[in-house]
Amino acid sequence: MSRTLARRASAEFAGTALLVTAVVGSGITAARLSPGDVGLQLLENAIATAFALGALILMVGPVSGAHLNPVVSAVDWWLGRRAGTGLTGPDLAGYAVAQVAGAIAGAVLANVMFDLSPVAWASTPRTGGNLLLAEVVATAGLVVLIVALARSGRTAAASAAVGAYIGAAYWFTSSTSFANPAVTVGRAFTDTFAGIAPSSVPGFVAAQLVGGLVAVAAIAAWYPHPERAADAVVVPPLAEETARP
Repeated sequence: MSRTLARRASAEFAGTALLVTAVVGSGITAARLSPGDVGLQLLENAIATAFALGALILMVGPVSGAHLNPVVSAVDWWLGRRAGTGLTGPDLAGYAVAQVAGAIAGAVLANVMFDLSPVAWASTPRTGGNLLLAEVVATAGLVVLIVALARSGRTAAASAAVGAYIGAAYWFTSSTSFANPAVTVGRAFTDTFAGIAPSSVPGFVAAQLVGGLVAVAAIAAWYPHPERAADAVVVPPLAEETARP
């Protein structure tokens, strides 16, 4: 791994870890502060997640682009693969590994901060075709939003727009919008409000990958020459971070 990729992957690791820490930690806090009121717990969890995601995009975006999501990284690679823009194949592999590892680390960190067992497999099943459809919708919408912002030169709004979308999708999808394979894996490591049983993870991840494919089809139909935006997903990294070693 090159020094440049290592630096960018470390940012993806840290950003994804802190995102999952925010999701899990705010879920634990919500369950403790608002026992018996699931609606209020979800509202508290959604607000904290949306704000944290927006802040993390601002923090790690200048280093890695703040993908924080293997589907976003895969679509970025796909869009730019022929034009030499966006992620390379090795970049994609490095990002995906860092994102999944970061998500697991983030769940462990949240567990420890709240005096729980570092690893406790989630016991909350999330099954059913309606939830899988919701993950397709949530993931497709997220990816199209990100590419639309990049393609139209509005990446300055990405932190607010992406945070707002995820916060809203907590409520308009029946799955509460995981929309991220790495985050899904990480949330299997915590038996708390935000957890997902390991047996439910493959279905969610498969649905998220389908959502990515739906997004690619929509992008091809709606945004001519999307490869021109691949270097700016989610936000454009600083020039020195994208230079080839």
